[in-house]
Amino acid sequence: VEVYYDYLCPYVYAGSLWVRDVKTALGDEVKFIWRSFPLEQVNSAEGDNWKLWEQEDNYVSRGLYAFRGAEAAKLQGPDHFINYHYSILEARHVEDKNIGRKNVVIEAARTAGLDVEAFEVALADRALMANIGKDYEHAKKTYGVFGTPTFVFPGGQAAYMKMHPK
Repeated sequence: VEVYYDYLCPYVYAGSLWVRDVKTALGDEVKFIWRSFPLEQVNSAEGDNWKLWEQEDNYVSRGLYAFRGAEAAKLQGPDHFINYHYSILEARHVEDKNIGRKNVVIEAARTAGLDVEAFEVALADRALMANIGKDYEHAKKTYGVFGTPTFVFPGGQAAYMKMHPK
């Protein structure tokens, strides 16, 4: 099951808690693949040619660094990515931190048990930002994704789920 997410979205936080419960109950019977879908791109007034993932490092974004962190965490393996995923969600939705800040993203990686030195090197690699764009464009063109979380099942059926945290 592919899950399109934006770390800023409270429904993604609730959906991620649900996914964790499902994964605990079913184990290897189900696999979730997390895909970037920045709502900042969806809600941009900049026009169709503007792409969040193409912006310079000094661009002020509410969540781009969190997405970059996710891509950097993936390089350390799926377990490290999942640990980062839940760490950055907690930073945003429990601790109310600004996940658009590089230092908050690095702290989330540290909390998640990542190799922080390797994480910071990867975080600086702008080439990883293309993955954010690929996920986003694929979601829009293939499944018509418009919001998060959107779950795409093996047959290609997509469902946007609006879930509230407990």
